Amino acid sequence: MPTPLARLYDTHAQAIFAFALNFTHREADARDILQDIFRQIAARPDLLADVRDERAFLLRLAHNRAVDLIRRQSTREKIRDSLARDDDLLFAPAASPDEDAFRRALTAALADLPPEQRAIAHLKLWENLTFAQIAETLGLSPNTAASRYRYAIDKLQTALRPLYNELPQP
Repeated sequence: MPTPLARLYDTHAQAIFAFALNFTHREADARDILQDIFRQIAARPDLLADVRDERAFLLRLAHNRAVDLIRRQSTREKIRDSLARDDDLLFAPAASPDEDAFRRALTAALADLPPEQRAIAHLKLWENLTFAQIAETLGLSPNTAASRYRYAIDKLQTALRPLYNELPQP
């Protein structure tokens, strides 16, 4: 029978890693964030004592660590450079050249989003969280989460519209 920490890791580590990777766009940073979170939980299991939603709590820890990490970066240009270097990590390679082109364009469009919009888009699209859950996870109001998501979607639509326009019309 797995320990409570092992169960927690097995249940949530993949989602936390994906969130941290999408937020930081650096595999090493995402791994460090994941390790820091579980090291903290191992040292202080009482942190989870009053937690209603483990995943939301862990995602919030990941978000806070990712924000701290980004704040420590020296300039926004350095962050953009590091995001551009690791753009293949978000999606697996596609068999179709068209799908591969779309995935690359989507990855680039996501990298161009401000970190707070990218985080909310990830939680909504990949984690299927509601705006209320996102708000609780990130410490925002549901309206702020919804508006940042809308801004993110608008920017993604604008960035991806040229690809859509290239598709043959029926």
